[in-house]
Amino acid sequence: MTKIEPKGDLTLRTLAMPADVNVNGDIFGGWVLSQMDIASGIVAAERAAGRVATVAVDAMKFISPVQVGDVLCVYAWIDRVGNTSMAIGLEAWALRRHTGLREKVTEGLFTYVAIDDTGRPRPVPKKGTATS
Repeated sequence: MTKIEPKGDLTLRTLAMPADVNVNGDIFGGWVLSQMDIASGIVAAERAAGRVATVAVDAMKFISPVQVGDVLCVYAWIDRVGNTSMAIGLEAWALRRHTGLREKVTEGLFTYVAIDDTGRPRPVPKKGTATS
């Protein structure tokens, strides 16, 4: 049996808490989405060497519920870079509290635009160039 590993770099780890549950006792999908937005924003801001703004959630697939006590681990990678925007791929995995097993729970693709101090789009620096 082949063991499936997360894609991308571990960018965010957080604990699912009781305050984040829905009426079914599962963690709200919106909470998971917000953790993924935080993680992808970190990656996008690093690549853009400055401010970025989320402009789209291009894809979001919920695979399995997150439970209270699970550690949500968000893995992220740069999927593509344009002139002013970039797409960040994401996978969220839950480290299950009761079993210690790791399970992929969500995947997505978020688009960011690099912005200047006035909130206007600016070019994403070419990889490897220094910025001030």
